[in-house]
Amino acid sequence: MSIMTWFNITVVVFTVANLMAGGLECDLKDALKWLRSPKLLVPSLLWGWVVGPALAWLIILVLPLSEGHAAGLMLTSLAPIAPFLPLAASKARGDMTFTGAYILLGTVVTVVLMPLMAPMLIKGLTLSTWPLAKPLIILVLIPLLIGIAIRHYMPAVAAKIFKPVKKTGGIFLMLCLLTCLWIYGNQMLATVGSFAPGAWVIFMVVMAVVPYVIGFGLKQNQRSVMAIGQSSRNISAGFVAFYGITNPPEGMFLMVLLVVPLHVIIGLLAVPPIFAKLAARTAVGDQA
Repeated sequence: MSIMTWFNITVVVFTVANLMAGGLECDLKDALKWLRSPKLLVPSLLWGWVVGPALAWLIILVLPLSEGHAAGLMLTSLAPIAPFLPLAASKARGDMTFTGAYILLGTVVTVVLMPLMAPMLIKGLTLSTWPLAKPLIILVLIPLLIGIAIRHYMPAVAAKIFKPVKKTGGIFLMLCLLTCLWIYGNQMLATVGSFAPGAWVIFMVVMAVVPYVIGFGLKQNQRSVMAIGQSSRNISAGFVAFYGITNPPEGMFLMVLLVVPLHVIIGLLAVPPIFAKLAARTAVGDQA
C-alpha cells in the first residue's frame, strides 16, 4: 500500500465516521424543524456563501498572495462545515440536533453553489456539478443520513455504536493529520515565508468570531456550532473540486491542503474549549 493510498483511506474513514456519529446524535423530527427555520437558513446562507467568499476576496486584496494561494483560498471559501464538526460541536457542548441539520443543509448547498460560484470568482476555472456532487453525497450526506436513520428507527443500536463510531472518527482524524504532515510537511513549512498560513488564520478567526457574536437570535449552543462550521472548511469538497480543475495554478493544492493541520489546531483543539466554557457560563447564568 502506498502512502498516498493510506492518506486517502484516512480521509474517507474520518469523514464517514464523524458524519455518522453526528447523525447518531441527531433527532430526525427536530432536525426537520430546523431545516424549515429561518434561524438556520438565513445565517447559514449568509455566512457560508456571501460573507465567506467576500472575506476571502478582501484577504486576497490586502495580502500579497500568489495566484495559486489566492485561488485555493477562494475555492475553499465556498465549502463551509468540516466533516469533523460533530466532534468539535460535542467538545463545545453544542446542540447536536442543530449540528445534524446544519451539516445536511451545508452539504446540499455546497453541492449546488460551489460549481456555480467558483468559475465566477476564480478566473479561468470550470467545474461540473455531478463529479463534485457524487463524492460529497457518498462521503458526507449518506453517512449522516444513515446515522440519523439508525437513531430514529433503532435508538438502542444507535446508543450502543455511538461511542465506537465517534472514537474511530477521532483516531482517523489524527492519523489523517499525521499522514498529511508526513507527505507534505516540508512543502507546508515552505509556505511559512509566504502569507498563505496567515491568510487562513485570519479567515478562520473572523469566520468564528463574527457569526458567534451576531448570532441571529440563536442560543449559545447553536451559535457555537454555527461559528465552528463557518470557520472550518469541507476539505473533501476542496479536494474534489481541485482535482476537477484543468491546469490549476501552482500552489493551489497546497493552499487547500493547509486547511487540514490548521483546522485541527484552530477548529478542533483551540476554539471548541472556548465555546464550552462560554456554554458553562451561560448555563450558570440561566440557573441564577
